[in-house]
Amino acid sequence: DWNALFGRDAPVVLDLGCGNGRFLIGSALTRADHDHLGTDILPVVIRYARKRGNQRGLANLKFAVLGGRELLEKHVPPHSVAEVHCYHPQPYYDPAQVHRRLVTPAFLALVHRSLVPGGLFVVQTDNPGYWKYIREVVPMFFAFHERIGRWPDAPRGRTRREIIALRKGLPVFRGHGTARTDITEENSVRLAEE
Repeated sequence: DWNALFGRDAPVVLDLGCGNGRFLIGSALTRADHDHLGTDILPVVIRYARKRGNQRGLANLKFAVLGGRELLEKHVPPHSVAEVHCYHPQPYYDPAQVHRRLVTPAFLALVHRSLVPGGLFVVQTDNPGYWKYIREVVPMFFAFHERIGRWPDAPRGRTRREIIALRKGLPVFRGHGTARTDITEENSVRLAEE
């Protein structure tokens, strides 16, 4: 219940795997008319992010120790979120671990279901193999566009991981898309199952 969580009715922005909260804190500062929730499975980074947000007195910012898939599956009502951001999800390089990746058709079906019509999905990685997969699967659910160049609102990087990758000279792959309106929730689930 977003109204109960934030005490008002405003567009909600989710950052799944938010790490130290760099993107969300910046977004909460510049977009006071939006509510922001960041989740990560590592309590230590959530404690740090929460401390940084509290120091700035941001009432439109919350954090939780929780996996992104679990949040969308169990806690997010359908068509209730304006934006879902996913920066540098764990690529799991070992082929035996690839099944643990966050970005899968089933996950994308959950993102699609969670977003308001025309809602925004943003994804970024520095892993070329993961990006190749993302470019193939995301357009099934979203009108997807690759972003060439850095984010204009954060040319140094939206996340700590992005900043480190850029310093090392690694490529960073970015994309965003709006939820396709030509597929229903049932169709998106069927696509995910296929």
